[in-house]
Amino acid sequence: MEKYDLIIVGAGPAGIFTAVELLRHGSKKKILLVEKGKPVEKRHCPKAELGHCVNCRPTCAITTGFSGAGAFSDGKLSLSYEVGGDLPSLIGEEFAQELIHYTDKIYLEFGADPHVEGIYTGEDIKEIRKNAIHAGLKLVDCPIRHLGTEKAQQLYLAIQNYLADNGVEMLFSTECENIILENEECKGVLLRQGSGEPRAVYGDTVVIGTGRRGADWLEKICAEHHIAHKPGTVDIGVRVECRNEVMEKVNKVLYESKLIGYPKPWKNKVRTFCQNPGGFVAQENYDNDLAVVNGHSFKEKKSENTNLAILVSHNFTEPFNQPIAYAQKVGELTNMLGAGHILVQRYGDILDGKRTWPKELAQSNVKPTLKDAVAGDITAAMPYRAMTNIIEFIKMLDMVVPGFAANETLLYSPELKFYSNKVKMDADLDTNIKGLHCLGDSSGWTRGLMMASVMGVLMGRKLAEKEGC
Repeated sequence: MEKYDLIIVGAGPAGIFTAVELLRHGSKKKILLVEKGKPVEKRHCPKAELGHCVNCRPTCAITTGFSGAGAFSDGKLSLSYEVGGDLPSLIGEEFAQELIHYTDKIYLEFGADPHVEGIYTGEDIKEIRKNAIHAGLKLVDCPIRHLGTEKAQQLYLAIQNYLADNGVEMLFSTECENIILENEECKGVLLRQGSGEPRAVYGDTVVIGTGRRGADWLEKICAEHHIAHKPGTVDIGVRVECRNEVMEKVNKVLYESKLIGYPKPWKNKVRTFCQNPGGFVAQENYDNDLAVVNGHSFKEKKSENTNLAILVSHNFTEPFNQPIAYAQKVGELTNMLGAGHILVQRYGDILDGKRTWPKELAQSNVKPTLKDAVAGDITAAMPYRAMTNIIEFIKMLDMVVPGFAANETLLYSPELKFYSNKVKMDADLDTNIKGLHCLGDSSGWTRGLMMASVMGVLMGRKLAEKEGC
């Protein structure tokens, strides 16, 4: 019988930092880290050579593997408790901020850039904030440590090597099919490697941190085993791209502008997310060949454009309890219109009620950085309520960033965030199932690299305390 003290499912930031913090406390636990994807050094996207997505099987290297989407994202660490999900409401805002500072120091130890973006001073920030207030938007102050897509890979490789050198056993290309329960207590997991037969692996404690990529799987596990949970917020939106010249002042002063608004007529929460000055729009693939859009920002390699997400928050009421499935259906419909590719449309064409044609896109000042995106009509797939919120929010943003609502501004779809299932837990991160903990974006409590890492640090501390470390 295979037996461990701790089994961590998912090598994203939450799972990684659980193990890191345990080691920093001198833990002697026998730890197994299980990851569906590959180690950092073997993660490779063929699109870099081929110029288009080839729908890699069984997993997408962009979203899956050691560090999760973190190693291939823009690599931004938000250094404020106000950004990154609902964990502060569970553990307290001051404590959350304290943990952010602590976790940030660990990132620095492993090679993060010491420079911090978005420390706001001077008259320019006052003007931007004044314009935001005039537009009915809230500007959230949030310093950013930018790892960069290529630098993030180096950093997470260093962490991966640290875990291996300190005795953490890691199984890659290994899928967790289910958890093993006995009398409402988690005893282990059921693992499968490739086409092999599933095998039971037992552990005193099981930590699940499967990220947005595994949120749908965790939702099913919760339903099957009666793990207390509730539907959370689902984010549906677009990735917007415009010339750097339009965003010049905001990029210089804020680096990443985090703006929140509640546009009429429904006053749903709409926010900007993941701004990438000089960045590149990218495609990510999820299960069932679902293609979604994201943004990358490199330290060295730059484009002529800035991209950012505009996300509309949807909160559903009874009897509906499948928010992740809802978002997936929106994505599937958009993919259908694009024949499996990301759709892109000019803002002016949306207002004119027409699709964008490839010839028109080629003539525009804003050249798409996602080269294989298909010009079309995103409004044919996007829900009316979400689309209306996005259009009205763009009009509000134009008052802060003149030129943002230009006819040639590009909107890519779908941009979806799968973290809507929220697992019920207490401040000690205990679920209603003994021996089982759920962390990070898949748990519904965090959104983004830093807060998922913080939740892992807290989990590591709790387990170290029980061990007497």
